Amino acid sequence: QVQLVESGGGLAQAGGSLRLSCVASGRTFSLHAMGWFRQAPGKEREFVAAISWSGGSTYYADSVKGRFTISRDNAKNTVYLQMNSLKPEDTAVYYCAAHKFPYGSSPRSPGEVGYWGQGTQVTVSS
Repeated sequence: QVQLVESGGGLAQAGGSLRLSCVASGRTFSLHAMGWFRQAPGKEREFVAAISWSGGSTYYADSVKGRFTISRDNAKNTVYLQMNSLKPEDTAVYYCAAHKFPYGSSPRSPGEVGYWGQGTQVTVSS
């Protein structure tokens, strides 16, 4: 199984930046496409960004495109989410996610996710 642990959340001012990290355990980590999702109070968990198992393809929600960057370092078993130009509406709990299967497509909906991290809070003040 794949275990995921997020870090890097916290408080930022509007226009600021944060970098989230997700460290994975499991022998097949490098074979899983990865993603980031977020959930605000009273809202459904929504897709933020995803990256293929090889790192060759990335995908972003329209709301974060141009501001957030997803990347991965398979040698370090880590996926990152660089968040720039933060907005108050980015406030949410952010979850790292791995696709259900090795070599699976980049997860862009919760139904495609097989493994979740515990979440890390991101709060952006106006």
